[in-house]
Amino acid sequence: MVKSPSFCETEALSLPGTSGNHVQYVGHPNKGIPLTDQTFQLIAIVLYLAGMVAIGYFAFRQTKDLDDYMLAGRGLKPGTAALSAGASDMSGWLLLGLPGAIYVSGLVEAWIAIGLTIGAWLNWKYVAPRLRSYTEVSNDSITIPSFFENRLKDTSRLLRVVSGAIILVFFTFYVSSGMVAGGVFFEESFGSTFLMGMLIVGGVTLLYTLFGGFLGATLTDVAQGLLMLAALIAVPLVALNATGGVTATLESIREVDPSLLSLTAGGSVLGVISAAAWGLGYVGQPHIIVRFMAMRSPQDATAGRRIGIGWMIATALGAVATALIGIAYFQQNPDLSLTNPETVFLLLSQTLFHPFIAGLVLAAVLAAIMSTISSQLIVSSSALVEDLYKIVGKEASPKQLVMLGRIGVLLVAVVAGLIALQQNSTILDLVGFAWAGFGAAFGPVVLLSLYWKKLSTWGALASMVTGAVVVFIWGSSPLGDVLYEIVPGFGASLLVAVIVSLATYKPNTAIDAEFDAAAEQAHPKYRSPEKVSA
Repeated sequence: MVKSPSFCETEALSLPGTSGNHVQYVGHPNKGIPLTDQTFQLIAIVLYLAGMVAIGYFAFRQTKDLDDYMLAGRGLKPGTAALSAGASDMSGWLLLGLPGAIYVSGLVEAWIAIGLTIGAWLNWKYVAPRLRSYTEVSNDSITIPSFFENRLKDTSRLLRVVSGAIILVFFTFYVSSGMVAGGVFFEESFGSTFLMGMLIVGGVTLLYTLFGGFLGATLTDVAQGLLMLAALIAVPLVALNATGGVTATLESIREVDPSLLSLTAGGSVLGVISAAAWGLGYVGQPHIIVRFMAMRSPQDATAGRRIGIGWMIATALGAVATALIGIAYFQQNPDLSLTNPETVFLLLSQTLFHPFIAGLVLAAVLAAIMSTISSQLIVSSSALVEDLYKIVGKEASPKQLVMLGRIGVLLVAVVAGLIALQQNSTILDLVGFAWAGFGAAFGPVVLLSLYWKKLSTWGALASMVTGAVVVFIWGSSPLGDVLYEIVPGFGASLLVAVIVSLATYKPNTAIDAEFDAAAEQAHPKYRSPEKVSA
């Protein structure tokens, strides 16, 4: 167990049918689902989509300038930021990929969820408050690339351009994979064409993101996160009742294979490290850490951490329970066939719930896909407008900048849609690198920016390039089957950042003053070493 084919953020690889298999069970659209049942499910999906558009319209009415459009005016409450970060992070992997992996290999696959939970907690604890304060202190930065430039006083604009370009390129492929996932979702769930499904998912997500901006994406994330939570609590509870309770469920699992209940059986030391290392990637994911920047104050990070990690633990446990109970359910019902394990969540919902409720569960999967697409569209747009256009463009009014932001969202969506139409597997493979790529390229730079005064512009640039290159080379080689590429990528990026920074560092009183001000604002009890010694 080094890598599962279903990774965080790779929802296009975690949908029914993408592996070439089709689920054979009562209620599958291609296996004679009653028309009335499918109607109930479609009603649930339509209600969900209409709700997302309504939220987007509300956000549109609240958006006045570029700060509102890109960062919601730094006014997110901790619960909103936490649920938004969770929903945009976990995506379809949580409802499809993780249950499928555990269904096949057992609890040894849960190390990915464990690593992600620990990584998310550390991110909220140490990155969230300092990033919120530092981005405001350092020229009110509203994007990660602009923060790097302002933090390091880079007059060459290289940092901003390079990091903005990295975000734009990788997130275009991310959005594309999400659109592929949407197309496959409707194709497999309702028998529609891939193109129609892609247009529905891409069109609705584009609509509320285009007009609602960051606030629209965030508020819909909250609704989607709550829907995912409800589904991941309801499905395993009802399924547990169907399997006869805890004792009977455990007995059925042991009859299939006792090792499925072990956290170590079937895994190696490097495999466990690889799975748990997913947590390293959090600090470098722009669409997640931008939520920290949008909070009302650094102190909101404490409440945000408790809410966000509580949501994460509850949903992860629900996904794990769904898989384990699913093993017992199919052992007790051998007449049902599950040829694609990643659809165990969907199968249980469609066999145990009324069709309308099953439709809401389908909407939860759709919500997981769309929440990620919307977040990535906004971050891509901000990279295009704030980090690239404003460097070479003329001065523009707040309304013009918001319009440019919407044009940026549209451009990225159109390009991503054209790429998605190809359904090229090599594009989907890029998504597997992206979590590690962002984590290794941006993670060490973010950490050192927040906690080390001597980080230099050249150190940051060398770090980003090193992280991206190591991840690509390592992940493309046989070594990627032994150890997840984020481990060597993150380590090499951190090492290079320190070495190059020490060789190129020049004292800067403005940087030092901002560093201390940001630390004091994030942690009022903080005192710089210089002040203490004085």
